This record gives sequence, C-alpha cells and structure tokens, in this order.
Amino acid sequence: MEIFVCIKQVPATNKVEVDPVTGVMKREGAAAKMNPYDLYALETALRIKEKTGATVTVGTMGPNQAQAVIKEAYMMGADHGYVFSDRRLGGADVLATSYTLSQAIRSVGDFDLILCGKQTTDGDTAQVGPAIAEHLGIPHAAWVSRIEIKEKGVIAEQQLQDAVETVYMPFPCLVTVEKDIFTPRLPSLKLAKNVADKPIEIFGLERFVDKDESHYGLSGSPTQVERVFPPKTDKEHIILTGDGLAEKLYEDLLDKKFIRGDRING
Repeated sequence: MEIFVCIKQVPATNKVEVDPVTGVMKREGAAAKMNPYDLYALETALRIKEKTGATVTVGTMGPNQAQAVIKEAYMMGADHGYVFSDRRLGGADVLATSYTLSQAIRSVGDFDLILCGKQTTDGDTAQVGPAIAEHLGIPHAAWVSRIEIKEKGVIAEQQLQDAVETVYMPFPCLVTVEKDIFTPRLPSLKLAKNVADKPIEIFGLERFVDKDESHYGLSGSPTQVERVFPPKTDKEHIILTGDGLAEKLYEDLLDKKFIRGDRING
C-alpha cells in the first residue's frame, strides 16, 4: 500500500513580512515549523504503516528551507520525501496550490491513499485537500476523525456540523483528518541518527506532467490580493513603582476614562 502525506511549512510566528507589491508572504529565511494539523495526517499514515506495512511518502510545496519539515517527517518514520520548489509556483492561491500539488503527486507516482491535515495555520481555508482530490478525479472525505483500512478502500468517519457520517471510498482516495484522530508522536532521536543522510528529492515545474506556467503561481491564481498590510501596534506600557500603587493606578485609569468615579465603564 502506498500512502502520500501532504505537509506544509508554516510561519512559527505571527510576525511575518509580506511583499507590498505582490501581497505574497515572504517565507525564505523566516522562522518556520510544520503545520500542526499535518502532524495528525502524518501520524495517521504511520499508524497505518505499522498495521499494514504501507510505504509513507511525504511531500511539501515551498522554498528549499522546507526540507526541514521533510527531515522532521523522516524522524517520525516517513520513508520518502519530496520538496516541490520552483519560483514559478510562488504566490499561488487555493486553486493554484491544489492544482500544483495534484500535478506534483502525479509526477511522484501512484498512491492508494492521500492524507492531508484539515487546514493550515497560515491559510485556514480547509479547501486544499478536497481540491487536490477534485483535480485528481478521486473520491475524498474531509473532517475525518476515524479511518479503517479495508482490502480495496477505506471506511472514514466524518465529523459534520450536525451529524457523524460514515462513508466507504475505494482506492485511490483522499482524506483530510481532524486533530483528534490520533496524538502525534515526537521525532525519534534514534531515527534522527539513522536518517541524518537520508536523501530528499527536490524538483520543480519541469518534472510535472503539465508544464504550462500559466496554470501555476500568481498567473494561475484567479484570486488576486489587492493590498496587504500589517496591523498597527498601538499598545502602551506604563510601569508604576513606589508606594501608593493602587491610588496611582486608579488616577491613571480615571484620567484615561476607563473608569468613572468608583464604577468601571461597561
């Protein structure tokens, strides 16, 4: 059984820079980590591997520094890893990102099961996983909290808004998992030593089945960012020292009209 897990490197902080011209997040050189929701997808794949002997391949779209999340996946037990890196892929919206990943997955090989986290912390659309499946023309289920592997498919339990739905899907298929499906394991120190020199394959648009640049990146994105700007920081800090701090604080709050007399404003 062949499993592919989509993972992503996301900013490790909310203090990120945005290109003022293109509106694209500047990822290169910024502190980053694996998308937390993808850890649940990876753990699901590794549990299936332990039960069935499946092969787990992970892949991510991003700059060369995204190799870090592939190495982390190796330290958890993944077998193969790919980084899909090409400047022509940059600035993609949900549609272009999902199409890129579908083409990347096709270029890597044939997979029985594709697993994704339900969303990313830097996008929160929860649309990329299902959109990949649509591009690939395979069945898919989202918000899955339980999965059971059968001989020719999977049984998935979906957490819908007002109900729990159980579906059967034949291979190949795609599943996006909820964060309560399993508790992700920590990277293994023993595995870290064993996979220190494990290769990571990096390739770009030239390896895709569809090499038309207009289908990728900014040019392939129907959603265009008109303007992006960081929120203004207007926090004030006051340090009170000495005796009578309560009285000083009261006077300051009264002066700023946070309170009126002995009552706190609404």
